[in-house]
Amino acid sequence: MRNNFSDGCEATPESVGMSSKKLENLYNLGERYVAEGKLPGVVTLVARDGKLVYQSRHGNMDDEAGKPMQLDAIFRMYSMTKPIASVALMQLYEEGRFQLDDPASKFIPEFKDLRVFDKRRDADNYTVSKPPREMTVRDLLMHTSGLVSGSPDSPVGTLYQRAQMYEGRTLESMIKVLGGLPLHCDPGSEWNYGISTDVVGYLCEVLSGVPFDEYLQKNIFEPLQMTDTGFHADPENVDRLCACYQVGSNGEKQYELQDAPAGSSFLKPKTYFSGAGGLVSTANDYLQFCKMLTNGGELNGERIIGSRTLAYMATNHLPGDKDLAAMGQPQFAETTMEGIGFGLGFAVLLDPTAAQVIGTPGEYYWGGMASTAFYISPEEEMAVIFLTQLVPSGSHPIRRQIRAAAYGAITD
Repeated sequence: MRNNFSDGCEATPESVGMSSKKLENLYNLGERYVAEGKLPGVVTLVARDGKLVYQSRHGNMDDEAGKPMQLDAIFRMYSMTKPIASVALMQLYEEGRFQLDDPASKFIPEFKDLRVFDKRRDADNYTVSKPPREMTVRDLLMHTSGLVSGSPDSPVGTLYQRAQMYEGRTLESMIKVLGGLPLHCDPGSEWNYGISTDVVGYLCEVLSGVPFDEYLQKNIFEPLQMTDTGFHADPENVDRLCACYQVGSNGEKQYELQDAPAGSSFLKPKTYFSGAGGLVSTANDYLQFCKMLTNGGELNGERIIGSRTLAYMATNHLPGDKDLAAMGQPQFAETTMEGIGFGLGFAVLLDPTAAQVIGTPGEYYWGGMASTAFYISPEEEMAVIFLTQLVPSGSHPIRRQIRAAAYGAITD
């Protein structure tokens, strides 16, 4: 496959100011991680000036079946769902359905009297207080809502687990449970990764009047021809669904099976449409979303989001132009903290030196729990997509290495 990574692409790297020779670094990264038993399989795409110029596949999509990775493999996107959900809600903002600083309780009555957990306590013996202000829609898009994840690393996360918010429920029923639980912190005071984007999905339902899955299908997936993207994979496509792995010891490999394709919950229709992490997709499908972003919100004559709206989303909204490091240390995030801001659904690169990454200020991006990632550089008109299936993310530095290799291939 070496030297054939432009097969099936829309342009040569040289025609868009990139070096084929330098792009071999991307290829070599994928090969090395698979050969060293760190990752089961990899798909990487690079597009510049709206044209796909690099694609490669490595390793297996299913080790147990000995099935080689395919370019049309279906991946669990997990948190790479969040940017799609955020764009969906901002479409409704453009329609005048809400203002960003509207209290969330204006549309979700269950959130009217939310209280804040006293961090001096634990989940078995706690008190609450009234926050200085209510959670806003902007807070939900920024992860400054006071909501966290269901991780037991925080007492509020433990309360989420005990309440079984997700067990066979819908977004609406989850909201009813969530409305009876305390916030982790005052809205606007900390950045905390968590379930805020599930609430974003619910807001889409309330404001549009249609289920979240139907809204995405009509307003994003169909216009962008993302035919393999949804909240479950068609059972007929079980042979295209990747196995998912977790870090562990398995002979010469540093991972073990976590979710086999056959019998995976991702083959079953859902009733809980998680905007925080529910989608499956393919590299090519997600490329269409990324091309739309690099093209200012439009692709192939389909306007998904206004160019100015998108630019606003990809601007740092943290107070005082702070970076994430200044807004607290969450239990988990799909990014480093220093030199990184956060917009409305995306992390934003503020200072490459502080972040210790090669990149252009204004780059925005996100990743997923199974070690997936995408990067958009408006300045370079470049999109990079990296897909694999290894939980948890951040187990290896390959996402930073992929980013460096892609930028290192730019010649103009």
